[in-house]
This record gives sequence, structure tokens and C-alpha cells, in this order.
Amino acid sequence: MLLILIFFQVDRGWSQSNDWNIEHDIVFYEEGKYGGWPANHGMWTWDGEILVGYVEASYLEKNKGLHTYDASTSKSKYARSLDGGDSWTTSDAFEMGQKTWGHNHRMSEDKAKKPMVLTEPIKDFTAPGFALTFTRHNNDYGPSQFYYSSDKGRTWKGAFEFPNLGTGGIANRTDYIIDGKQTLTVFITAAKSNGEEGRVGMARTQDGGLTWKLESWITSEHDGFDIMPSSLRLSDTELFTTIRTRTEDGLDYISAYRSQDNGKSWERLKNPVLHTGRGGSPPALVKLKDGRLALGYIFRSDNGSRVHLKLSKDNGATWGDEITLRCGDGANRDVGYPRMTQRPDGKLVMVYYWNHALTNKEKPYRYIASTIFDPSQFD
Repeated sequence: MLLILIFFQVDRGWSQSNDWNIEHDIVFYEEGKYGGWPANHGMWTWDGEILVGYVEASYLEKNKGLHTYDASTSKSKYARSLDGGDSWTTSDAFEMGQKTWGHNHRMSEDKAKKPMVLTEPIKDFTAPGFALTFTRHNNDYGPSQFYYSSDKGRTWKGAFEFPNLGTGGIANRTDYIIDGKQTLTVFITAAKSNGEEGRVGMARTQDGGLTWKLESWITSEHDGFDIMPSSLRLSDTELFTTIRTRTEDGLDYISAYRSQDNGKSWERLKNPVLHTGRGGSPPALVKLKDGRLALGYIFRSDNGSRVHLKLSKDNGATWGDEITLRCGDGANRDVGYPRMTQRPDGKLVMVYYWNHALTNKEKPYRYIASTIFDPSQFD
């Protein structure tokens, strides 16, 4: 039997027909609710167990701006899968110990706890079940705080203050690399000199989180922004990061930088993605078991958003064609913010928020979605 695969070109890339085994599913959905922004929180894996954070709020169609939600009702939530992303259960971050007010974790003054100064070092960043997550007070100058967990995110300790490190303020999302029991590298988003987001740098603790040092700036200030990095360690001395970037003229794309000296200095590389649509997309970067780098992102469009992937065989020096994993199902541009991980069986699980607001057939509520696929089918 002859098997014919049909491809059609989209935005100088390629999209596959249903001959490829790509599964789209729901992580969280509730009528009248808004689910959003997994990239702001974090994603952790322990073999087949996956934990991912997101925001839940009341849906508000007439809200000003892009996001149709009532910010005063927003709460941090977590979704957990014990079967590699095939099924999910959700839980409330406040009940798990995250009780400090945040940009999208709102609570009354009588319930909110103030961030503390960490006085005892975190014992072991490499311990099984360890996870760390950042929250922030606003997207421009923060401040930021962090929680950590020793039991795979079932309970959280904190929040603990994260220092401004001599900057105009830090508004971190979660992007870190564990380098040892007491050593952890974190990629920060700091305010520019005008107080607005953002500029990306790298900081490190070598004493279990008691003190932090700003090791280097990765990007320089410009009239747009650089925010929301997604980073990897490629060797003892080599680091690689991808960054959500916007120009002064409003062009959104993904930039990339490499350090060969463990983060002391950085070289700008060819941009992996030249355009991420109206509003842009943060990157979701993973190193695959076969050695390739996988970069997940969303192209945001009022005329139908798309989920994409790019692959690199040379540690980010060059990238293959754009692969479209999802399109044509009525998603407006209030979507995206992906996180991604690889399962023990080799499949990738990408989690992001999605909708079908452009169709008259389905309800417009934003929800947390997943796309699961085997990257080995893409050369």
C-alpha cells in the first residue's frame, strides 16, 4: 500500500497533514473561566510525572486589552500528570503554600503573607523532587520572589525575596539551571533604565540561595524589549538561551545567545525565529535525547494563531524549517506562552493556553492545552 504524505507551506515553513501522529488535548478547561500563561510559572518532570503551573481567573469578554479575564480573580494553579501528559489533575497554589500576593495571584490583605528573607540555605538543589518557581509583582520592575519544593511541587516553602541585584527591578519568570547541591543559575528579566521591561541577565547562587550575584548581562538596552528567556546548559562551560524579543517598531521574534565561559560573556547568534506574530511568543527550549535542540513557540494572529516547532542539529547555530503542529481551529491571538518537556518514551509534551474564539461553533473560553508528538518523525 502506497502512503502519500501531503504538506502545505505556511509562513515559509511546513505543516503536516494528519498522517503525522500529533495529539491535541486539554489540561484545564472550565466554562466561564480563563486559563493562561504556563510559561510564566514553570514545568518540571520526574520520569513520567509532569507538573506545570498556570493562571485561572473569571472570564471577562469586555475586558480592555488583549486578555479577556478579570485580573482581580486570578489565582496560580498547578496541573499534574502521572502518565506523561495523557491525563491531568489540578490543584490550587495557595493551598499548596504559595500565599504571597503576585501579579496574577491575587488575594485579600488578610490572607496574603509578605515575602521573607531566606535565612537557612536550601540544602540540595539536586535532590529528587526539588523544584523552584518565581513570581513577580508586575511585568516591568517586579519585585520578584521565589518558592521552592522538595516533594515534586505538592507543597511549597516561601515566598522568599529575590534581590534586585543593583538593577531597576527584576520581574522573573521561571528559568533556571541546577549546577550543584548549593549552586543554581537563574536567567532574569530586569527593568531597563526607564523602568519598563526588559533586559535579560544571568545570576547565580553558590550558597543555597542565601546570596545571589549578577554574573552578566546577556542583552543590552534598546527601545523594544528582551524578556522571558528559556535556557539550557550544553556542557560544563557552554550555556545557550533563547529570548522573546520585540523591536522599537513592534516586530516580535525569538533571539538566541551562547556563552562559552559559563555565563561570563555572551555571543549573539542567528535568530531562530524571525517573526512570532502580533504580540509575540516566549520560547520553550528543550535538548532532546538524540542531541538535537527543540524550540517550541506560538505565532499569534487575529486571523488564526499557530503552534510551531523548530529543530537544531548543531546546538543552535542553525535551525531547520518551521514545523506547524497546530493551526486552523479558530484561535485568536490571546494564546501561547508554551512550556515543553520530553517524556521517557521520547515524545514531546508542549503545554500552552489556547482558544477557539474565531469560530461560531465552539465557546471562546481560554484553556490550557497540550500537544504531544514524537520529534523523531521530523528530520
